[in-house]
Amino acid sequence: MSMLAEKLKRLEAKHPKRQRDFKSLPVYYGWAKINKIQKREALTVIFLNDWPGPRTSKDGYDGVTRWIEPVYKRWQTEAELTDADHVNRMYTSFSIYMDDKRYNGNLEAVLDSNFEADKNHVSETERNKIRKILRDKYLSDHPDYRGPKCRQLSLFP
Repeated sequence: MSMLAEKLKRLEAKHPKRQRDFKSLPVYYGWAKINKIQKREALTVIFLNDWPGPRTSKDGYDGVTRWIEPVYKRWQTEAELTDADHVNRMYTSFSIYMDDKRYNGNLEAVLDSNFEADKNHVSETERNKIRKILRDKYLSDHPDYRGPKCRQLSLFP
């Protein structure tokens, strides 16, 4: 056996291929934590693509509490699991920013956008539940929220 083959065999024994368990990978919904890196409010959805193994945090949220305040957790569907098979990152996150030009601080518009984004994989009852929980969390954190300010576009009412 060549020296290279021996080294490869030792490396494979030391670092065996991980067997991924795609039966149950979670999706976390929450509001982004504002800090010196994340400076804008956003509804964030984080997909776990692989189990973190020994790095699992003690809070039971697989380390996503560093970026968001988790509000809701659901399990990925079969179609979402096939996407996770081809990703080389631990997490995939999607954010809908509150101050985006399309939403202009409108909470209902942000929640509607998330509601529509999940329509291919999540049932309508679960999407309504997610929407309600996200709305309640946002309103409890922002008790003075009144929605976007309307600008007068014409002189006539």
